[in-house]
Amino acid sequence: MATANDVGGGGSSAPKIVWNEAKQRFESEDQKAHIDYVLREKGKVMDLVHTYVPSSKRGLGLASHLCVAAFNHAKANSMSVIPTCSYVSDTFLPKNPSWNSLLYSPETKSSI
Repeated sequence: MATANDVGGGGSSAPKIVWNEAKQRFESEDQKAHIDYVLREKGKVMDLVHTYVPSSKRGLGLASHLCVAAFNHAKANSMSVIPTCSYVSDTFLPKNPSWNSLLYSPETKSSI
């Protein structure tokens, strides 16, 4: 498992999100909440396929923190993102349109 990254911008109330490369997901430090991904296009595209937060942790913004960790990772690694997960596409992105620049578009793929 990779080193934990605090994605909360310095606030002490922000949860720690850990990149679990072996399981291809970002997860809460207790591993109970996670966002799963699949790498596509030879590792240049991260397809966010599923977000899970247990009922005991819902309503705390944890899913959003998981998304931010995944998008920050994609940005830092020059990857595009496919928002297959309905939470990402229908809830997170409409509230956080600044991440739209990372979205994968097959039209922008070079045909060479």
